[in-house]
Amino acid sequence: MNTTLIREIAKMIDHSLLHPTMTDAELRDGCELARRYDVASVCIKPYAVKMAADLLAGSEVLVGTVIGFPHGNSTVAIKVAETEQACRDGAVEIDMVVNIGKVLGNDWDYVQAEIQAVKDACAKHGAILKVIFENDYLPENSYKIRLCQICTDVRAEFVKTSTGYGFVKGADGKYGYEGATEHDLRLMLAHVGAGVQVKAAGGVRTLDGLLKVKEMGVSRLGASATATIMEDAYRRFGAVAADAPTGPIQESKGY
Repeated sequence: MNTTLIREIAKMIDHSLLHPTMTDAELRDGCELARRYDVASVCIKPYAVKMAADLLAGSEVLVGTVIGFPHGNSTVAIKVAETEQACRDGAVEIDMVVNIGKVLGNDWDYVQAEIQAVKDACAKHGAILKVIFENDYLPENSYKIRLCQICTDVRAEFVKTSTGYGFVKGADGKYGYEGATEHDLRLMLAHVGAGVQVKAAGGVRTLDGLLKVKEMGVSRLGASATATIMEDAYRRFGAVAADAPTGPIQESKGY
């Protein structure tokens, strides 16, 4: 039984509890699922941070939340205030969406100042910062590369591909997103500086998908398919018999 690998897999997962329709009961169930599988963290809706912190007290599962989510359009002051409130409520990981319009407009002074302000708020409370690029909205590699450079300069702990809700309208009028593509992950890994890790979010829903991005050098995975991934890991790496019945697999809504 490869218990070390199973733990490494679990500690890559930020269990996503962000879907707008999720009820408090579903959020509580999601926290219990995260505790059961001993994942890295829950990434929960901001108003539920205190509840998650209470539910996960005494475990090794960290509490994270999102800022300026999902579109990144809040003012800098509001993003800082959201961060301060989240940290007071018990969040130790902050996933912030950049101002996407400012990125596309090449207003890099604004973008850097905003990320720095949120980073400073995180640092004051001992929290880490993950900066969400929303790559589906960024048509050129140059935007992603510049964001990696800025995040390195401000010493953000992570860069992150997506929110999971960055839907792009296609030629057929339907909306969809790619999320964490191999191209973007390799690009981000190649352009972050020392000390900055990469989080994949959106579209990775299987153990094989997790193992693939892990091999590339990705450190965290935002996932709602946590139970499916972990049950597969237990079977494949010998924690349970391959033909053992699974327990109830409860997948959360979202990416």
